[in-house]
Amino acid sequence: MRQGDRGAAPAALNVIEDRSPRGRDQARALLAAVGTDARSHLIGLTGPPGAGKSSLLSALLPLWRGSRRSVAVLAVDPSSKVSGGSLLGDRVRIQHDPRDDGVLIRSTATGTRLGGLAEATRDAAQALASAFDIVVVETVGVGQSETDVAELCDTVAVIVQPGSGDTLQFLKAGIMEVPDVLVVTKADMGDAAMRTRRDLAGALRTLGSRQTPVVAVASLPPPQGVDQLLEALDAHRDSIDIESARARMRRLAALSHFATEYGEHGLREVGGRRAAERRLAEEDPARMVPELVSVLESARDRR
Repeated sequence: MRQGDRGAAPAALNVIEDRSPRGRDQARALLAAVGTDARSHLIGLTGPPGAGKSSLLSALLPLWRGSRRSVAVLAVDPSSKVSGGSLLGDRVRIQHDPRDDGVLIRSTATGTRLGGLAEATRDAAQALASAFDIVVVETVGVGQSETDVAELCDTVAVIVQPGSGDTLQFLKAGIMEVPDVLVVTKADMGDAAMRTRRDLAGALRTLGSRQTPVVAVASLPPPQGVDQLLEALDAHRDSIDIESARARMRRLAALSHFATEYGEHGLREVGGRRAAERRLAEEDPARMVPELVSVLESARDRR
């Protein structure tokens, strides 16, 4: 993976998705060995079910590949109530050439996680970032607790479909504070798409986020606006301090791991969530997630 061998990615993801105690130990060792690489671009793609996320990815993939960028997609799908596994809906809807080794699409199940990201998604994104130029995390939909994709990704694009009434719901849920790029799909709907775009621009002005771009796209042939969306995603990536963003991502991932393992009681034992965040912020920014988790575990053991 460190050498850019994309063929190793499925095996690495198998290790990460094994949530048994032995599997978690192996995943920690793997992530420590893989390290971190800031060359990649982590993109979060989120929006309500049916908004057109998979269709949009199908339109974006040829453009990324045309610029010789490799792409990994983590499609976070709903869990089966029977098996607990992923229903694989998004994975099969994303159109791509299965013979292209520059594209990897992997479905992960949400399980009991309410934040829109499966438990292993953070680890998987970090591992894939060492071998792929673009890593897309496509979440299962938008809800009031599904803003944690912003803690994982460099750039977050929120998808809205015309005439859905999502704008008001997004304001209520705080979702409008999440996006770095807002995307109105189904731009071929004409006036309805333009009204939605105006509503979103007005909502952004209300929040003082005038600089957030609102891009209208149509994924169906012939695609419209997809080039502009690609430019907006790249422009945001170029505008941020990627090293600082990744250090913050690792701290939040470590906190998430610790909270999953030890619960709220564990957090109280280290002085609470804010105290844990301050403790991690004092560590070397280059430290990896397993090392940061160990810092919190040591603090817990001392108490």
